[in-house]
Amino acid sequence: MQRRRFLGLTTAGVAAVAATPGLTACGGSGSDGDVTLTVVAADYGDSTANSSQKYWDKLVRAFEAKHRGIKVDVKVYSWTDVDRRVADMVKKGQAPDIAQIGAYADYAAQGMLYRADEMLSIPTQAGFIASIAHAGEVRRVQYGLPFVASARLLFYNKKLFDQAGISSAPTSWDELKEAAELLKSSGVKIPYGLPLGPEECQAETMMWMLSGGGGYTDTNGSYTIDSTQNIKTFEWLRDELVGAGLTGPGSPARTNRQDTFDAFTRGEVGMLNGHPTLMQQAAGHGISYGTAPLPGRKGKAESTMGVADWAMAFKQNGHREEIGTFLDFVYSDKNVLAFADEYDLLPVTTSVEQTMRDDREHKRLWQFLDELESAEFYPADKTSWAEVSKLIKEKIGSTVAKGGDPASVLGQIQREADALENAGA
Repeated sequence: MQRRRFLGLTTAGVAAVAATPGLTACGGSGSDGDVTLTVVAADYGDSTANSSQKYWDKLVRAFEAKHRGIKVDVKVYSWTDVDRRVADMVKKGQAPDIAQIGAYADYAAQGMLYRADEMLSIPTQAGFIASIAHAGEVRRVQYGLPFVASARLLFYNKKLFDQAGISSAPTSWDELKEAAELLKSSGVKIPYGLPLGPEECQAETMMWMLSGGGGYTDTNGSYTIDSTQNIKTFEWLRDELVGAGLTGPGSPARTNRQDTFDAFTRGEVGMLNGHPTLMQQAAGHGISYGTAPLPGRKGKAESTMGVADWAMAFKQNGHREEIGTFLDFVYSDKNVLAFADEYDLLPVTTSVEQTMRDDREHKRLWQFLDELESAEFYPADKTSWAEVSKLIKEKIGSTVAKGGDPASVLGQIQREADALENAGA
């Protein structure tokens, strides 16, 4: 499995996003001669009340007040939609100036993106945490700008645990199943939330692969999707959790991550894997929760999943200087910290990392930061990853259905992934 080691903190608000109405198909000049940048990005909120639109509208207003010759149109889409939207725009020859999505390498390989050093000022580029910046490279050249990163932990509802007589978080799969059985017996609707629906099932998939001793790739970067460890992991999920009725009444294949998060904030879920933003969502609904490292097959998982989302800038509209000016503003300490605080995320710059480490108000995030030291990330530097991720979203849910065949499904994904990788090479 390809591993990215974090020297300190990671993630957080960055790059261009947020919703404003009236996004044009591609950048251009307004009637007054101003350059208009178009930005497409993902929404990190879970409702209209905390949509990323509000944060980015404010940021854009502040930017435009200081840069009279540059206008910015930003459109935010849900994670279910955003990658497809950008792909469609690119296919039509209407690429945005900036996109913030899950993968950059396929666009970089096609020569569509600006290099980081073509856009950013030297202080901005040097300010990234080095290990995260390296994860944005293709052939040692940085095209992907880390937008946000996070680690995953097991979340559990303390009240439901107390009612079921569970004294501590599980540390192994056997303990997780035992806790899920106790939760079910005490009347909990969803003992363990298993979202393998299309929203972001590639994340849940990777967490379970890691906890079973597998992963998407080996140390050389080759896909190992149908490894023995991964097959055994999904057989265990099929038989010991889903088949035992411990994942609730719905089908995991049709359950999205946000569906599970929403159910957790309603007090209906005993346990689930989550990222830092879930802390804010749970607390906002009065849920008393705890966090713990991911349980593994025989004990604590050796590593958790880290996630980096990426910002990238397309060459098509030729707005290199204006893009760089906007991104320099986005990556300023004030804006990075504000976005991180809005969603309980972790900054991608060393200066804001240190600010969080020094401030006990951010103590709730320290465990996530610590887990990043051994976190493993999506193979986002592989040009095939965007398409492989789509395959996983389409197929992985069937592995845990009654009569599902993990070996067959994972084998099919492996063959298609190898073909995509070889075609890209």
